[in-house]
Amino acid sequence: MAKAIFHKHQRVFVQPVGTWALVEHVKPQWVKDVEEPVRVFYDCGLGRDFTAEELSAEHSEIVETGHWRLLRAKNKWQSDEECARHPHPGTFPVIVTDSMDWGGWRVPAAEYDRDPTKVEAQARLIVHAPQLLAIAEDLSQLTEQETDLPAEWAELVKKTREVIRNISSTPAKAQRTNAAKAA
Repeated sequence: MAKAIFHKHQRVFVQPVGTWALVEHVKPQWVKDVEEPVRVFYDCGLGRDFTAEELSAEHSEIVETGHWRLLRAKNKWQSDEECARHPHPGTFPVIVTDSMDWGGWRVPAAEYDRDPTKVEAQARLIVHAPQLLAIAEDLSQLTEQETDLPAEWAELVKKTREVIRNISSTPAKAQRTNAAKAA
């Protein structure tokens, strides 16, 4: 006998397709004279029905970001004269996400040379992303109990919660494994 693990309108990760989708229909497969369905399929609007083993429930976890820093690395491939038009001639940005000053984000020299101003702005955005996430979480928590918000604020809070959910959501492999064992 099978029981439905996911419900209609639930956000799930579809393993064979590699994307997130909403369950549009729960389709139990019934057999005459049996009280429970034999199998349950899920229509996620992706062209075919999926089994519970092919889907993962959304699982939220707190993202621990630490203290990210923007460092400058020496440009080994170009002289200071060749990159005089860069915002910081002779260097390029390196975002360090580890306490030991290694690990993080780097940009290839050719990409940096194409548009250094854009890459510098992206580097500053990446470095401050943990702070922006903390502000978004604070905003979401402050307005959690509020029921009398203006429409503009309610829409902003809705967008904020969606961004936080997208950042902290991962497919729950453990939930899928437990569901398969229970079936």
